[in-house]
Amino acid sequence: MLQGFLHKKNIVIVGGSSGIGLSAAKAFLTAGANLVIVGADLDTCEQAKQELGSSSTILCADATEPATAVKAIERCLQDFGEFNGLYHVAGGSGRKFGDGLLHQITVEGWNKTLALNLTSIMLSNQAALLQFQRDAKGGSILNMGSVLGFSPSPFYFGTHAYAAAKSAVIGFTKSLAASYASKNIRVNAILPGLVDTPMAQRATTNDAILNFIKSKQPLDGGRIGKPEDLDGLAAYFMSDYAAFTTGQCVAVDGGWSVTEGQWRESEKTTHG
Repeated sequence: MLQGFLHKKNIVIVGGSSGIGLSAAKAFLTAGANLVIVGADLDTCEQAKQELGSSSTILCADATEPATAVKAIERCLQDFGEFNGLYHVAGGSGRKFGDGLLHQITVEGWNKTLALNLTSIMLSNQAALLQFQRDAKGGSILNMGSVLGFSPSPFYFGTHAYAAAKSAVIGFTKSLAASYASKNIRVNAILPGLVDTPMAQRATTNDAILNFIKSKQPLDGGRIGKPEDLDGLAAYFMSDYAAFTTGQCVAVDGGWSVTEGQWRESEKTTHG
């Protein structure tokens, strides 16, 4: 269905070696794009190389480091001659660092969660924007947010630093879109619900949460999202079909943001 959709588009995917990013990489390649992919660790980068073959350039680097996106864009220019788009997927849970409910959050948890989910986006967007300005041809930036940035679900998903970061992605995206629209630089965001990725393992192995998701994400029988559920929208935003679309933050959430979801009162002592 996407064949030719991104013909000769040269795209950098930050966080493209697993989960949502890897699914997008496969879809973008099918659609005709040339890719430079940034992965966070050697294991996922090696796995991505095996799955994608020689069709993409894969760099293993930390998205929170200022030089990472700059080097990825330079590699895109070196390999393909032009840079047309950035898809920033990298981010993740800060629970292991100390994120959680506000009365439990540690300073380390707050800082690391924001660095992973917000500072990394600032750095990649800045690098993309500067290159687009140098080229004076415009381009597309697509950021990864979350429904938790605007539609809280505190019973099972009470991580306040993560929610703050993802809410900031919405404001950041819209602010950039407003500032650079006259330069033909488009900035949009996807806001997924619960998707089956390595980050979601806590939820995907918990029967109570899986039961909750049946009513919280009721589309298609009530299920956790699949990474490929986001691919079509991502491809649209990176394509010329979105040439007149900017500042949009679109939820792909199976109905999360328009439903209550149900949980049992007896579980409150465990999860509340």
